[in-house]
Amino acid sequence: MVTGPSGAGKGTLIKGLLMRREDLELAVSATTRPRRPGEVEGKDYYFLSEDEFLAGVERGDFLEHVVYVSGRYGTLRSEIERIFAAGRSCVLELETVGAKAVQESWPGAVTIFIEAPSFEELERRLRERATEASGVIEERLEVARRQIEEASDFAYVVVNDDIERAVEALDGIVTKELSSVGRLSAT
Repeated sequence: MVTGPSGAGKGTLIKGLLMRREDLELAVSATTRPRRPGEVEGKDYYFLSEDEFLAGVERGDFLEHVVYVSGRYGTLRSEIERIFAAGRSCVLELETVGAKAVQESWPGAVTIFIEAPSFEELERRLRERATEASGVIEERLEVARRQIEEASDFAYVVVNDDIERAVEALDGIVTKELSSVGRLSAT
């Protein structure tokens, strides 16, 4: 499971990792936030209405779920089961609250915290991304300050100061963990 603040580069590093490894697959999260231009249902997220999301929570459909900045986010159990049934190990991209919830319910989960080389760089990345209004960016920055303080709560920390080096570090962690268990699973 990969966690860290928005702007740290979790998604970029995961994409790089998945390009190297056919034995891994990213679990697509569900969200209630509005779809951004170019996002595809079932590829980027499963876009649910507030009512659909809450009904899924009530049914126990989610491994974890959180309210984060502008919407609800969660990992569907069915998505993880699909990946395991295909014989792959599952990669989760989560904010720290969701990652901690998974740690509690799934003790064997491998946790990797991604951080930017500095808070200034994190802020630059968020503003450069330009996918949200200024007020939402400020809210994400405030959340990021708290999340950075939680890095030591996770098994590994990777500083995303150079994409290739950071992907190599992620790959090394996955290789080490897979060699000890054979496959990262929900057991």
